[in-house]
Amino acid sequence: MKNVFFALHNSINKEKPTAEASRHAKKTWKKRGKSFSFSNTVLFITLLFLFVPLFFIIIYSFNEGKSAEFTKPSLIWYKKLIFDSSDLWQALLNSVIIALTSGIVSTILGTLASIGVNWYKFTGKKFIQSITYLPMILPEVIVGISMLIFFSGIKIPLGLFTIFAAHTTFCLPFVFLMVNARLDEFDYSIIEAAHDLGANEISTMVKVIIPAIMPGILSGFMMAVTMSLEDFVITFFVAGPGSTTLPLYVYSMIRFGVSPVINALSCVMIVGTCLIAFALRKGLKTIAASH
Repeated sequence: MKNVFFALHNSINKEKPTAEASRHAKKTWKKRGKSFSFSNTVLFITLLFLFVPLFFIIIYSFNEGKSAEFTKPSLIWYKKLIFDSSDLWQALLNSVIIALTSGIVSTILGTLASIGVNWYKFTGKKFIQSITYLPMILPEVIVGISMLIFFSGIKIPLGLFTIFAAHTTFCLPFVFLMVNARLDEFDYSIIEAAHDLGANEISTMVKVIIPAIMPGILSGFMMAVTMSLEDFVITFFVAGPGSTTLPLYVYSMIRFGVSPVINALSCVMIVGTCLIAFALRKGLKTIAASH
């Protein structure tokens, strides 16, 4: 018993310097974090570069004049945005319709593709995984031109449908990547347990796999909607008469100078995006914690 006691006593005494050293290391790290560093400076400059233009857009949306000089506060451009911009609202409606439909379709296809690639073994699996990322890494000009040639070759008239098809193709790899990242952390013993309890493959996918990877699916859907809303290059090639989206409409306006109505619309979209992001942040955290 004495030998055991002395062994425990010596081990405890040996661990004390380690714990004490770790506490000193944490204190030193905290002190270092508050001091000047190159990374903090780069981060600060990057944030300024990203957010200062947004700040100026919001400021000049309340400017009464059209020039770059701020005259006096006014809501005249918000009034014109609401009551005298029917073409702009139609373009925004087209963008929202295409973003939601292409986001839903690309999310369904990307989720099923990711589950199939991770769940099954088949010939050409590596090849499919490789070509899935091509629309994401290729320049948008090449994707847009190839889509235009394809639609022209099979005699499909350019319009909202061609924009929808192009955006679905473009957004699908992002959904695949998001869901694939979630499946990498998936515990496949749950699938075996579901099979042992008598569940077939369809019920296992619907009741086990889909709920477990729902945060990745929702993230992929939001990414697809965002990419579709802001896309200009691909839309420019595959859009037809009467299918103007918001980026195309804004581009047609700023060729003759930036209209303050665009500033007002940008301010509304910035506020709306922030509200949606903060509202969905808590929901995604709750879903991720529940699974």
